[in-house]
Amino acid sequence: MNMTHYMELLAVNQPWNLLIFMAGPIVLAETLAITEFYLLFTRKFDGLIYQLNRFSGITVGIYFAGIIVYIVTNAIVPITKSGEWRSFIDVIAVGTYVVAGIPLVFIAIQELGLINAELSNESKLKIHAICVSLFLIFGHIAMITGMIDPAIFGYQSPGLMDMSHEMPMEHNK
Repeated sequence: MNMTHYMELLAVNQPWNLLIFMAGPIVLAETLAITEFYLLFTRKFDGLIYQLNRFSGITVGIYFAGIIVYIVTNAIVPITKSGEWRSFIDVIAVGTYVVAGIPLVFIAIQELGLINAELSNESKLKIHAICVSLFLIFGHIAMITGMIDPAIFGYQSPGLMDMSHEMPMEHNK
């Protein structure tokens, strides 16, 4: 079966790529999302949950910035230059994975005080919630499209044998 470059990235070098490109960022982003809910409901901008939220936001943003640079330089640019995209679904899967990380990078930049420093904690939290929502939307688009077989949209792997023209088997006499 054919697979998108997104799925291939997760499938090769097991279990390391799965941990680096999926488990790590998802655990951090889910921690961020869960602590966002707590802060939205309690408005307690001190204590352990608030610190965990800030740590998760900064860490996942910096982490995803590294992933974005890696994917762009080691996948998007070379695949585009060589014309090896596996149909438009492949472009959507890889592209939305990269785009999903941008709101997380924005959260890190905000938590580091490089932007929106003058905003109240509540206003920053609203921006967090929007950014986490965008991450979830684009991340799920990447996961769903990444699992689609690009052959559905016309991609034919040069390495796969075409079984429709199989040689007839000789019968024993």
